[in-house]
Amino acid sequence: MELEFEYFKKWVKDKLRVDLNSYKEKQLHRRIGTVMNSAGAKNLKEYAELIQKDENIKRVFLDYITINVTEFYRNKEIFDEFEDAMTSLLVPRFKSLNIWSAACSIGAEPYSVAMIMEKNKLKENRILATDIDDTILKRAKTGKFKENEIKNVPKQELDKYFELKGGEYHLAHEIKRRVEFKKHDLILDKYEKNFHAVICRNVTIYFKNETKNEIYKKINDSLEKGGIFFTGATESIYNPSSFGFRKLSTFLYEKV
Repeated sequence: MELEFEYFKKWVKDKLRVDLNSYKEKQLHRRIGTVMNSAGAKNLKEYAELIQKDENIKRVFLDYITINVTEFYRNKEIFDEFEDAMTSLLVPRFKSLNIWSAACSIGAEPYSVAMIMEKNKLKENRILATDIDDTILKRAKTGKFKENEIKNVPKQELDKYFELKGGEYHLAHEIKRRVEFKKHDLILDKYEKNFHAVICRNVTIYFKNETKNEIYKKINDSLEKGGIFFTGATESIYNPSSFGFRKLSTFLYEKV
């Protein structure tokens, strides 16, 4: 079984450009087993053949492995603190902001940032949103959301920036146009630089420690001095100074 699993990981990296070696082993075995059984495959070799032949099976596999769970203003009280840091720390330091939302999934997170920028009349050079999954990026660009994905949006913003059509909430063009979407793999691809804030939340919890540490180093390199790294609510960095950060709160870190 272990040899078969090693073959499958190599096949996924070669064919799909996803490095499964960086994921925590126990979680990975469980998730792949679940999605393989649902596809009706008896073993990983058979499952690889199904992924190659069937675009829908491939999409389901990538969606399930890359953990596309998100919503606007996820953990609202944490997002409020990030908004405060943007207005009180970043704006006085930088004339206009370059912000990167990494592993952005369906776009709720970068669009939340765009609404914060709009609401506070902040200037941005760029809001870059990236994800490893082409299918999810296509959906993100449409700016259409389900009711559970917008449940944290205050009524005033919901009325101003969304229109309910056919059971979906359509985001206003003035917010959509502020976000640039691009495919990017946090493990395999190069990181752009000169950002004033990098948001990477609820992603590194799925990675091994060495992969997680490498990501933190690369994010630090991507930030301007005085820029902010915004992590997930359960992703506290225990030794931030070793990555070039100073802790502002449990989930906000400043590049020093």
